[in-house]
Amino acid sequence: MPDTKSGREKQARKAERRRARQDIAEARERADETEPPDDAPTTCYRRGCDEPAAFSVTERYLEDTGKGAVESTALLCVDHTVAEGPANLDRAYDEYLFQIEPIPGVDVEDVT
Repeated sequence: MPDTKSGREKQARKAERRRARQDIAEARERADETEPPDDAPTTCYRRGCDEPAAFSVTERYLEDTGKGAVESTALLCVDHTVAEGPANLDRAYDEYLFQIEPIPGVDVEDVT
């Protein structure tokens, strides 16, 4: 069979389908696996702070370019969480979000 453009395209399509089938098969094999626990101690996101993180602070706002929403999440210690507030109110929209949630499994009394 001569090497033609249509022949190369056909081979590329077959290879892509083969890779897709293999990826699906591997994903099915791993479907029942659980994620390994993240036992790494979490420290405050702020530079220079080594305190344990106690809260997750999330803000969702419109990107500067206007191309879509951005969601930013930081893990903060108690002191930095108290000082935190909405930073992007000028880019708020209908689905704007500013949320502070305790990190599951962290006892705030132990970190204060």
